[in-house]
Amino acid sequence: MILTEFDYVRPVGLDEALALLCGTRGARVLAGGQSLLPALRTGEESARLLVDVRHLEELRGIERGAEGIRIGALTTLAELAAHTVVLAEAPEVAAAARANGDPQVRNLGTAGGNLAAGGRATDLSVAAVAADARVELAGPGGRWTVPAEEFADSGVPAGAVVTALLVPAAGRAAAFEKTADRATLYPVCATAVRITPDGPRIAVAGATARPLRLRGVEDRLRGGPYTTEAVLAAFRAEPRELFVPGRGTSAEYLGHLAGVLAARALQRADQALA
Repeated sequence: MILTEFDYVRPVGLDEALALLCGTRGARVLAGGQSLLPALRTGEESARLLVDVRHLEELRGIERGAEGIRIGALTTLAELAAHTVVLAEAPEVAAAARANGDPQVRNLGTAGGNLAAGGRATDLSVAAVAADARVELAGPGGRWTVPAEEFADSGVPAGAVVTALLVPAAGRAAAFEKTADRATLYPVCATAVRITPDGPRIAVAGATARPLRLRGVEDRLRGGPYTTEAVLAAFRAEPRELFVPGRGTSAEYLGHLAGVLAARALQRADQALA
């Protein structure tokens, strides 16, 4: 199929981009384009105006600050996966970026676009939830942040754009695991974990309706051990309706798969503390 008709503009700065998004009905942000352009071709999405922000340097880059790591929304997944600070301080985020698609997808796809892919499970979103990260947004009223778990449920407000992902630094005690759909490479189930002084943080995507912290599992595993048997027992205690069947999988299967992946991730994160 061919793309439907739309207008295109390349704003000189973020303020102009926001004005266009707020002032034009049907305006959409064009960043990596890995999800939007195919959806426009198939008719799943529509747009009257594409606002191209790919050249805005203020949305790029990775910086380590006093409160953690700031990842600009236009940072590519390939850059994120290979960045030395992210690898050292937020390894689950680097691994999630590395798990996305193939090299072409990672070279074009952006951190902001991956987080904002509404209605579709993505790898970076579950890592952000486990990391207790915050998503920075900009709109007509200024800039603000929301917890990654809340953002996974609400998405990008109309007229706003994702500007950065703010990730607390954790050191090596974090990990990511994924089982991918063979056709799309999207997660059938992905888990991300962090081991903190207060206990583990465990998030799941793909197997659940949205990226989700499993606080009941966290409470059951507080203080360890993180053996496969203990983790699977903690997951079996979760309500089965939490896991959403699909693509030929049952809720029972997905709950078990999530437990297996979480056990692998927790054991790897725990070994990093040794």
